[in-house]
Amino acid sequence: MAAPPFLASRPEGPGFGVYVHVPFCARRCDYCAFATWDDRLQLVPDYCAAVRAEIARAVGEEMPLATSVFFGGGTPSLLPPDQLVAILDAIPRGEGSEVTVECNPEHAEPSRLGAWRRAGVTRVSLGVQSLSTSVLDSLGRRHDPGSVRWAARALGDAGLGGSYSVDLIFGAVGERPADWQATVAGVLALDPPPAHVSAYGLIAEPGTPLGSDPARHPDADDQADKYLAVDAALASAGYSWYEISNWSRPGATCRHNQLYWAQGEYRGFGCAAHSHRLAGGGGARRWWNVRTPERYIRLVGRGDDPAGGEELLGPDVRAVEALELGLRTSEGVAVAEVPSAGQLGLLLDLGLVSLSRGEGAGERVRLTLRGRLLATEVTLRLLG
Repeated sequence: MAAPPFLASRPEGPGFGVYVHVPFCARRCDYCAFATWDDRLQLVPDYCAAVRAEIARAVGEEMPLATSVFFGGGTPSLLPPDQLVAILDAIPRGEGSEVTVECNPEHAEPSRLGAWRRAGVTRVSLGVQSLSTSVLDSLGRRHDPGSVRWAARALGDAGLGGSYSVDLIFGAVGERPADWQATVAGVLALDPPPAHVSAYGLIAEPGTPLGSDPARHPDADDQADKYLAVDAALASAGYSWYEISNWSRPGATCRHNQLYWAQGEYRGFGCAAHSHRLAGGGGARRWWNVRTPERYIRLVGRGDDPAGGEELLGPDVRAVEALELGLRTSEGVAVAEVPSAGQLGLLLDLGLVSLSRGEGAGERVRLTLRGRLLATEVTLRLLG
C-alpha cells in the first residue's frame, strides 16, 4: 500500500486511533459549532448502548488495536462514570495506549477520576478556557477560577497530575491583555501544573450566536498579540510548541492528535464522528456518522450503518492535506514535498519559514514564530 511522502518519511507509523463523540452538554457555549446539545440528556443510556454496539460491530470486522483513544464532545465528563468505562472497556487497546477524556473543571470529582484511572484513562483534557470571571461569563462557561485549582489538585490526587492538559481560548471581546496574562500565569501556577497546554484563538463560527453578533467578533491583531504572549510564557516555563496551538513538556505530547496531523488511521464512534482509513494506491477513505443522536441511536438499533457521508481521497488530495497538516507542526515538511518551490525564497526572505535539517535526508521547511501567525497564507503560497 503506497503512502504519501509525509507518511513514508516517518520512521514508524502513527498508530491507530479511536475517537468517541459525546454530544451532550449541560449548557451550550454560544461560540460552539460542534454537534452538541444541552436538552437531550435523557438520551444518554440509549446513546451509550448504541456506541458500544457500533464498537462491537467494528471489532467484529477486525478493527486494529487502538494505540490512542479520545473521548471528546460535547462534554464527556457528563456521562456517568460507569457508562464511560463500559464504552472504554469495549475498545480493544494495545499495551501502553493513550486514553484521553475531555473534562469540565466542575466535574473533576475524586470518585469520577478514580473510576477513569482504574479503567485505563491516562490523560485528562481540562476545559479551562480562561481564569477571568468576566471572560468566562462572556464565553458562557459555568465554572469559576477556583474550580480549576480544585480540579488540578483532584487530578494530582488521582494520579493523573503528571499528564493532564489544559485548554484555553483567547480573543473574546472584553478580554484585556492583563486578563490573558493572568490566565496563562494562573495555569502555570496550578498545583500540579499541566503537562500540556492547548491555546486556541476564538473563532466566530457561522450559525452560532457569536457568529451572528459582529460586535463580539474577535480582533485579529489582538489575537496575534495574545498568541505571542502565551508562546513566550510557555517557552519560559519549559514547554515546547509542537503544533501551532499546542505546547507540552518533554514526553507529554498528545499522541492521538499527532495521529491526526500525520494522516494516520482512526475510527470514530457516535453521532457526527469521523473515521479515516488508508486505501490502495496512496488514497484513503474518510467518512462520518449522521449528526443527531436520535437518528444515530435509531440507525444502530436496527442494525443499519450510521454513516451519513463519505469522501474518497486520491493521492494528490492527500499530498495537499499532508502539507497543510505537516506545516502546522514543529516537524514541518520536506522541501521536496513543497509544490511551489518558487515561493519558498520569498517566504524565507519575509521570515515566515526557515530551513533546517530533519532526522532523515534533506532539508525541511518549518514555520517561524511570525509564520505561525500567518500559517494559512504561508500554506497557500507553498501550494501555489
